[in-house]
Amino acid sequence: MFMISRRRRLAARTAAVTWVAVLLAGLQACAVNPATGSPNLVMMSQSRELEIGKEEHEKVIASMRVVEDGALTAYVNEVGQRVAATSHRPDLTYTFTVIDSPEINAFALPGGYVYINRGLLLYLKSEDELAAVLAHEVGHITARHAIQQQARGRLGNAAATVGGVVAAVATGSGYIGSELMQIGSIWAAAGVSGFGRENELEADSLGAEYLYNAGYNPRAMIDVLSVLKNQEDFNVRVAQRQPTYHGLFTTHPRNDIRLQQAVAQAGVLDAANVRESDPNVFRRHMEGMLWGENTAARSDRNRYYQDLLSYTMVFPDNWVISETPTTVQASSPDGSATLRVEATRMQQNKEPRLYVRENLGIELQRSEALSQNRLIGYTGVHTNAAGREERLAVIYLGARVFVFRGETQTAEQAAELDRLLLSSIRTFRAIQTNERSSAGNLRVRYVQVTEGFDWRALAAASPVREHPEETLRLLNGYYPIGNPRVGDWIKILM
Repeated sequence: MFMISRRRRLAARTAAVTWVAVLLAGLQACAVNPATGSPNLVMMSQSRELEIGKEEHEKVIASMRVVEDGALTAYVNEVGQRVAATSHRPDLTYTFTVIDSPEINAFALPGGYVYINRGLLLYLKSEDELAAVLAHEVGHITARHAIQQQARGRLGNAAATVGGVVAAVATGSGYIGSELMQIGSIWAAAGVSGFGRENELEADSLGAEYLYNAGYNPRAMIDVLSVLKNQEDFNVRVAQRQPTYHGLFTTHPRNDIRLQQAVAQAGVLDAANVRESDPNVFRRHMEGMLWGENTAARSDRNRYYQDLLSYTMVFPDNWVISETPTTVQASSPDGSATLRVEATRMQQNKEPRLYVRENLGIELQRSEALSQNRLIGYTGVHTNAAGREERLAVIYLGARVFVFRGETQTAEQAAELDRLLLSSIRTFRAIQTNERSSAGNLRVRYVQVTEGFDWRALAAASPVREHPEETLRLLNGYYPIGNPRVGDWIKILM
């Protein structure tokens, strides 16, 4: 017995030593972050990272509209490549894509894929600011933040599997968040959601370093923060909407000391190393850019807009939509399923779960809370008066309660159709101001300021119906106060 026990102990000890040796060998090969030089315990090889990036990029391109402006795309790519070449991973093949979305956002995928929305480009004032946004996203890639999130099991927190597709939920983003619901990409959803304050600050610090190395002013990182924080202030205080940008926008206060220190640490360029960016080049590429939702491309998806009640959602492809001033119903082509949305005034503030039980008198099964695009709700299934299973949901938006009722006619397809109904419900969100049909196909034009300039007079002639003065100030970096000098170029909408 003693000999057997001893042999077992020796065998166990040998196995343990062997396992530790293998583990340490793996950690030594993969433990160092290429950007920071510190351990991050990421066990994914670069080749696998590149495979993931390529696969997810294809999903993004297949599911989201890309700006069809060769000159603009080439310009953004030129700036991005200049920044990426000075990064800690210059050997990667970087791809920079302009997404045809009015949302003020940008995100990155592993392996060198960076995306910036047309909506964010419009509010930038210089090539340095454009470089700052791209450098921030490159920082996420070089530090392998998405890979770290995946290794820690946190990647799935940004998405929920609905009807066989990965739907981004509670991303803090309006337009792009709901667009990503149409993409089976948990990586893209995580990129939009952001990676937490520490990782975002690290991306800012790395981005400032890359800006310096490329000859751009590192303080452009702080200038972009000002642009985004002004948007946040406007959305929350004036327009009463949720913020949208994932990185600097939600993780830093306006006077972030740590960000100031990170930018200062990047260095101060002397005159010999400053890249003299021609402002005329930047203006030329921004001139004529579309502002707001691309209404000409709305038919690409079955997205429904209700301007009167200020909401939008995506119904399943090929479903037929009918509406009244307060309701909308979508029906599948074969009539096997319907989804009806009805709005009513909120009489009493209570949890959505209690609203379903007390106001609608319904006890739900397979129920869950909803949290999407900064909206709260509740959903589940029950048997309705017709004896069929019904998917029911309530979502609060402003002073209204929106009630969703999805019904299937065939028991054989009930589970599949219910997943489709829930996926559609999860796309519900508020319409952004620059998505409204009244803003359709407005474009940016540059004019020079003359004597007697006045924001209110300019706003009075603007075709923008809601908050015209604030919109013009935001576009030009003078929100909430401030005036340009005579001879300065400013953006207007026509």
